[in-house]
Amino acid sequence: MTLNEHTGAQVRRLCAVLGLAEQADEVAAVLADIIGPAGARALDEPPLWRSDVADDHTPVEYSVAFEQDGSHTLRLLVESVARRPGPSANLDAALSCLDRLAERYPLALDRFDAVRGLFLPDEPRGVFSLWFSIVVTRARVAVKVYLNPEVHGQAAAPGLVAAGLDRLGLTAAWPDLSSHAPRPTSTLDRFSFFAIDLDDSPRSRVKVYQSHFRAGLRELAHLAAACPLTDQDVLADFESTIGGLDSYDGRPLVTSYIYLAGQREPSGFSVYLPVRDYVPDDAVALTRTKTLLSGHGFDAAVLDRAIAAVTNRPLESGVGLIAHVSLRMGRPRPGITVYLSAEAYAVAAPGGVAAGAA
Repeated sequence: MTLNEHTGAQVRRLCAVLGLAEQADEVAAVLADIIGPAGARALDEPPLWRSDVADDHTPVEYSVAFEQDGSHTLRLLVESVARRPGPSANLDAALSCLDRLAERYPLALDRFDAVRGLFLPDEPRGVFSLWFSIVVTRARVAVKVYLNPEVHGQAAAPGLVAAGLDRLGLTAAWPDLSSHAPRPTSTLDRFSFFAIDLDDSPRSRVKVYQSHFRAGLRELAHLAAACPLTDQDVLADFESTIGGLDSYDGRPLVTSYIYLAGQREPSGFSVYLPVRDYVPDDAVALTRTKTLLSGHGFDAAVLDRAIAAVTNRPLESGVGLIAHVSLRMGRPRPGITVYLSAEAYAVAAPGGVAAGAA
């Protein structure tokens, strides 16, 4: 079986169980196009590129967003892999793929063009330069790009984020964002993604992501205070249900702020908890996640069907299938999102960092 066959079958099954069957063939074709030559390789060969998208280096990750209206959104995070991969070659492959996506969909590239000179150097550094998010709803297929604030090195990341916001007409957002740093001058809080929706609508977003090493609820609460539409009680319930630790000393907590056109304060705030590091296996991760979903009024059985669409292995036999769980607060799309690994190349053995606490 090739990588394309493995992930294509997963995508088609996910679309079917999420009420998105009409888009299944289209999404599978787009996924194969973005992945590129790596998709034609057999899974018994090593990954062509050690992608940072997933722990086993599969260049795609799925997520299922539970929306307040009862619908579900499927998202695919994908890295383009060149025939002879490397940082510059993969960036060239991604830019060529973006041209093809613009032929397929009515993408608005003005904001991307405004910042590409900042984030896409000839010799990029870091684990990636340009990733794609394919967002699938019943109404449409949309595209988002992820850029790397550390593409010039970690020390340059804050200045790059500030410059990116400025070029996008969000100059006033940077002083507010930086004033809510949970641990000023610390290297434990790092900018990890700068994301842009490639559509022209009032809901089109710019998102700034940060990774928070050895952080806990106190740091999350400080960050959430930057967004007026957050609820600290809901945040605390999320953290205690999915993690429940004083400090997350394995993989870092991740947060993001959402900015709409002309804003100073973020309209939305999200927390992404890497549950796979803090449970002994995926059965425990599923139990915690379903408790969270039910507590927010969502149909938790949908997650069972989504997991069955991705794998048929016993959940006790590994950890990492459920990679992250996120809480989305504020506008434009509050809810819960669950991130699922394709596990094309490997299944991590049970036993998380905090397995004893489970």
